[in-house]
Amino acid sequence: MSNHDEKLFLDYIHRNPINGQILQLAPQLGISDWWLTAGALFQTVWNILEGKDPQAGIRDYDLFYFDADTSYEAEDAVIQRAKELFSSLGVDVEVRNEARVHLWYEEHFGVPAVAFTSTSDAIDHFAAKTCCFAVTADTAGTLKTYAPHGFKDLFAHKVVPNPILAPRDIYEAKTKRWSKVWPSLTVLPWPSAS
Repeated sequence: MSNHDEKLFLDYIHRNPINGQILQLAPQLGISDWWLTAGALFQTVWNILEGKDPQAGIRDYDLFYFDADTSYEAEDAVIQRAKELFSSLGVDVEVRNEARVHLWYEEHFGVPAVAFTSTSDAIDHFAAKTCCFAVTADTAGTLKTYAPHGFKDLFAHKVVPNPILAPRDIYEAKTKRWSKVWPSLTVLPWPSAS
């Protein structure tokens, strides 16, 4: 992964003003190991690459964090603080404690999940490698990027499956929608079972 690619990525995601505002405001939540992630980032890049409005097709903005308190009440308290903090943005900022995901994942997606050890561990389990991106900021506004698979496929409009947790049907449903919104994408098929 080159420094140039990371700088280009950060330039692209900041062309969506919502991303910049979330990164500026989120430190005020006082939560640990937080990252802006998923479609807010890779879909913004796809929009730039296709010459679209940077916010086109983005359903929500995912803000993940990690807290050992896995109670619903603790997560809900953060969600309510975030709702107030981000209320002026006019978008849905979905805040989730990744330490809790294993408690509800099977009921929601039909397969069990192991307990994640950090927010980056959760990001590593996204349905596509091309989705595994995150950015965080400290109170001084210094940005840090997480991109375990690099930027090459993202900039090449290529979606690569990541069959370590999400089931095939989730990947295929997501990529079907993405292909309609971003027709320049090349979607690689889910690998056959060996």
